[in-house]
Amino acid sequence: MNSPRVLIIIPCYNEQATIAALLEEISDCKQGYETIVIDDCSQDDTYKIACQLSPTVRLLKNLGIGGAVQTGIKYAYNKGFDFCVQIDGDAQHKPGEISKLLKAYKQIPRSIIIGSRYLQSDTFRSTHARRFGGRVIAKTLNALFTQCLVTDPTSGMRLMDRKVIEFFAKHYPHDFPEPISLAWALKKGFSVGEIQVKMRTRTHGNSSIMGFKPISYMFRVLGYIVLARFMRVSSL
Repeated sequence: MNSPRVLIIIPCYNEQATIAALLEEISDCKQGYETIVIDDCSQDDTYKIACQLSPTVRLLKNLGIGGAVQTGIKYAYNKGFDFCVQIDGDAQHKPGEISKLLKAYKQIPRSIIIGSRYLQSDTFRSTHARRFGGRVIAKTLNALFTQCLVTDPTSGMRLMDRKVIEFFAKHYPHDFPEPISLAWALKKGFSVGEIQVKMRTRTHGNSSIMGFKPISYMFRVLGYIVLARFMRVSSL
């Protein structure tokens, strides 16, 4: 049996400091992964650097993380990939951990496998507000969708199989995409699993959720999750 085709989707905004090393690290894994970098209208040399090492799409307008990731998912769908794996361009996600997601899928196939920072331990460092918000979002998802049991719904590292690739290519949230897309997928009956992964701390750039924003983020996400739970499946 041929090995599955795996596409790594790397959304980037102003990641010139990390993108080259990240792509080289992926290559060093020697797993046959293919990559696509989605440069979300960066103001630095992200595109110039990335396009020398990987197929790269440069968006002419900043779409945000949701639009950038869906661009990569559409590419995966159109090119017939079996799986796609989303990782961040800031190099917090270790490419060597991708094999854990694929192994977890092989053991128990689920349409989405999340790379969790908190499944077996809670030692990943982030702000108290972000950790509190993430826990509340996870508890809400788990309560509203009883087939779901996640610890890290905001993780930017996850594997998607062909069925959910097809769905997300047509339907994907541009705002708060990680937790909201989980809610949409669960509403449509897709299965979700988790596997513990190791992550690095951010060394360059800043998170898009700073200061008091995590609390605002949490309440807005909760509203979208509740809406997803009670909307008609046909509306997705």
